[in-house]
Amino acid sequence: MSTKEEKIVNFDPSQPGLADASIYGLPFTAEESEIIIIPVPWEVTVSYGAGTSLGPEAILDASFQVDLLHEDFPELWKLGIFMDEIPEDWKFESQRLKTLAQPIIEALENGEDVQTLSILKENQETINEACRSLNMRLEERVQFWIAKGKKVILLGGDHSTPLGYYKALAANYGNFGILHFDAHMDLRDAYEGFTYSHASIMFNTIQLPQVTKLIQVGIRDFCEQEARLAIESEKIHVFTDKHLKSKQFEGETWSNQVDQIIDLLPENVAISFDIDALYRWYCPNTGTPVPGGLSYEQATYMLSKLANSNRKIIGIDLVEVAPGEDEWDGNVGARLLFHLCGVFAKNNGLNTGEAIRF
Repeated sequence: MSTKEEKIVNFDPSQPGLADASIYGLPFTAEESEIIIIPVPWEVTVSYGAGTSLGPEAILDASFQVDLLHEDFPELWKLGIFMDEIPEDWKFESQRLKTLAQPIIEALENGEDVQTLSILKENQETINEACRSLNMRLEERVQFWIAKGKKVILLGGDHSTPLGYYKALAANYGNFGILHFDAHMDLRDAYEGFTYSHASIMFNTIQLPQVTKLIQVGIRDFCEQEARLAIESEKIHVFTDKHLKSKQFEGETWSNQVDQIIDLLPENVAISFDIDALYRWYCPNTGTPVPGGLSYEQATYMLSKLANSNRKIIGIDLVEVAPGEDEWDGNVGARLLFHLCGVFAKNNGLNTGEAIRF
């Protein structure tokens, strides 16, 4: 059997990725890879557009077309990136529970009180318990790979999926902040009665005492409850899309804005990237699109600046990629994920090579 060094010598990164290999067509095993991607194909509580449970598979399929000579991280591929096996039972459970959730959502939209409807109330409790179980299983899986010295990235699924991941990080770090890219605050308390709703992920996350700071970037859709919580909480600092754009229109550079954002972060930082933080043309099929957003270049510029800062990146999740009839959403997701892998590796002292300058 070939060693990792032999695989690097014999692998041609300029050719199409190996179809029978892991993500990005790389030839390495999980043991040989520095970065492990954990896919979570889950979208139980979506209340608008659907399809995010198909995101990990769409990104995997599109990854084989990504050129491995990254402008900023040309040696990244040599570190090894491996996608963990997608649990078939998670996909099955997601679909089963989503079927139970839709009548609950419809009843709420019709002004009915779910607590007075015994079947719907029971199904709501079933969903909450199943999501809690998912979080526990995910936490165990993340801990498994961290214990092996791997850098772990979560790939959703909807935005409810990273909570177990954050709990695993909390078990390994006394305190950390989250740099949260999103169109939405996700600070609703048990949205639509679902404790682990995609719209409640950051509300649930800031309950963890280890999470000392939540910096939200690109926000452009929120309710009164979320706004009040953000204003009153010392943990939360929000940079709305309107605020960021207004400053740029008035002459402030993106570089200065990024520096201000990074300065607010504590030493340890996890990145949570909801794809709808970007302009919709990058992710036309994401579930809850909102006009406005960041450009791909704005986002990757900030991520690269964070990688070169004195902050330590301890985790990353990418969520809410939903494929359409073409491969565009998966393509953008795969390329953003590759950049995130480079940011994670470089920030943690792994050799990603010297950036290419033309």
